[in-house]
Amino acid sequence: MTLRNGLDSLLRPEDSVLLLIDHQPFQLLSLNSHDPQVVINNTAGLTKLAKAFDVPTILTTVIVNQGGKLFPQITDVFPDQEVIDRTFINTWQDEKVVEAVKATGRKQLIIAGLYTEVCVAMPTIQALGEGWDVTVVTDACGGVSLEAHQVAIQRMIGAGANVMTWLAVGGEWQRDHSRVESDIKFA
Repeated sequence: MTLRNGLDSLLRPEDSVLLLIDHQPFQLLSLNSHDPQVVINNTAGLTKLAKAFDVPTILTTVIVNQGGKLFPQITDVFPDQEVIDRTFINTWQDEKVVEAVKATGRKQLIIAGLYTEVCVAMPTIQALGEGWDVTVVTDACGGVSLEAHQVAIQRMIGAGANVMTWLAVGGEWQRDHSRVESDIKFA
């Protein structure tokens, strides 16, 4: 496995694309790895960072008629954004999603979603196999149990994924406290 180190291994907003998967109300019913409100808040923070840093963000749901729309904390940040509704469990098997990611021209794929062990792990492992640089934002994800979440993270790391928290993503995108373009303040 190639080690991820050096300045070039850090996230850059101009090279990043964010893929948010299935942050829908019905997913919270079986979320037991984290406090559901914390996952919502962390995902909202990540979403706001992406907007502040002009990071293209792909929004997806699975069978919206049954599971409900995305959390308003996401759609309020991107009110005019199309949400791609899928039937595939593995988001990376949905051609519309993959084409939307590819159309950004970005190489650093950042993924967060519900559930970690299925809807995040599957596209992460497939995208890694196709040569993408994938980072999973672990605290904007959640699983049906703490064990399921942790094992999924271990599996994705073993496949070559980078993992971090939403605040760490913001820190790497910001890089310098004097950077004012984003209006994000890290104190």
